[in-house]
Amino acid sequence: MADPDVQLVRLQLADLDEVLPIEEDLFGAERWTRGMLEGELAQGHYYLAARGPDGRLLGYAGLAVMPPDEAWVNTLAVRRDAQRRGIGRRLLTGLLAEAERRGVTRVLLEVAVTNEPAQRLYESFGFVPVGLRRGYYQPSNTDALVMLREG
Repeated sequence: MADPDVQLVRLQLADLDEVLPIEEDLFGAERWTRGMLEGELAQGHYYLAARGPDGRLLGYAGLAVMPPDEAWVNTLAVRRDAQRRGIGRRLLTGLLAEAERRGVTRVLLEVAVTNEPAQRLYESFGFVPVGLRRGYYQPSNTDALVMLREG
């Protein structure tokens, strides 16, 4: 069940000091760097932050829209101590609402083949596997499943 006290707001550059420790904890050597995240925001990609009632960053997610009708979920992360509270679902719902608002009909993403909980989340939103990127995640050389949601 989603926590009603969690607020979704646009992610800002000032939030990156809270994002980076979550990246490190969840993704280790495959984490996004400050420079990568700054680049995402500078390019105008749509990023959301989930904040608890105390203002603490609980998770974040990003969407890159490719006009006229395609978008990619670039990242979705929820800090470990906030997982299994519906925050990832709320973030993904927010990204998909923005995609719809922009007239996007195809949303794609990549997810590690080893990340079955994330795959189940995406499948519950209508994403289906459409491809495999071998060795996509580095340095672990983990394959990525490409998933698509149309409509």
